Amino acid sequence: MEDVDIVLEVDGKKIPMNEFVRRMLSGVIAGSVSALHGVDEGWKVINISIKR
Repeated sequence: MEDVDIVLEVDGKKIPMNEFVRRMLSGVIAGSVSALHGVDEGWKVINISIKR
C-alpha cells in the first residue's frame, strides 16, 4: 500500500497512532470501501463519521 495520511479524532481529540496502527486501520477502511459497488477504483479521499 502506498503512503497514506490518516487521522483519528474522538470527540475532537486527535488520537496518536504508530505506523502499524495507521497502516492497519487505513488498509481495513480502504479495502472495505473499495469493495463496495459504485466506488471508483481511483478514489482519492474517504471521510467517515461515526456517531452514537
